[in-house]
Amino acid sequence: MPEQFMVGLQRFQREHFPRFREEFERLVVDGQRPSTLFIGCSDSRLVPDLLTGSKPGELFILRNIGNLIPPYESSGYHSIPAGVEYAVLVLGVTDIVVCGHSHCGAIRSLYEPLSPGAPNIERWLELGAEARLPGPMSEELLRRTEKRSIVLQVKRLLQYPFVRERYEEGTLHLHGWYYLIEEGRVEILAAELGEFVPAPVG
Repeated sequence: MPEQFMVGLQRFQREHFPRFREEFERLVVDGQRPSTLFIGCSDSRLVPDLLTGSKPGELFILRNIGNLIPPYESSGYHSIPAGVEYAVLVLGVTDIVVCGHSHCGAIRSLYEPLSPGAPNIERWLELGAEARLPGPMSEELLRRTEKRSIVLQVKRLLQYPFVRERYEEGTLHLHGWYYLIEEGRVEILAAELGEFVPAPVG
């Protein structure tokens, strides 16, 4: 294990865990009751807890390459749909955030295919193909596609019957976030406008 992680573990046990000891003990006894399902990209530059300032027990996190949502199926071995089911039907979350980000390699691959020899990645990234826009690759086109993909994933969530039912009841709210890594800020999908707007800051 890299030495930096060992140092991190020691720091967690010495400094961070004592701060949240009572919270962890309560979560063990009462079980987890997160309010939000956070679906984000696996990119190492995206750190959900740091980004949201959440404490233990507040986020149920699902991550995958490209923060993609597979179409709903009632059968099959799919970890993302299973995670969504668990968050909504078992944990009873009231919010789902789909968080994409700038400089996403998964979205870039829609224009610049990966080297051959990674069939599982290639098949997975087909889930993002619908977001691809016509035109030559550029940073502006990439950014537009990254945002378009978030919108499509939110729409795909609404194809899950149990998600749509709670959404229409008003007991479940869906959100699209676009995280600009280089600027440290988030743009939020404003459904009524059909576009992303800067998140309010204090």
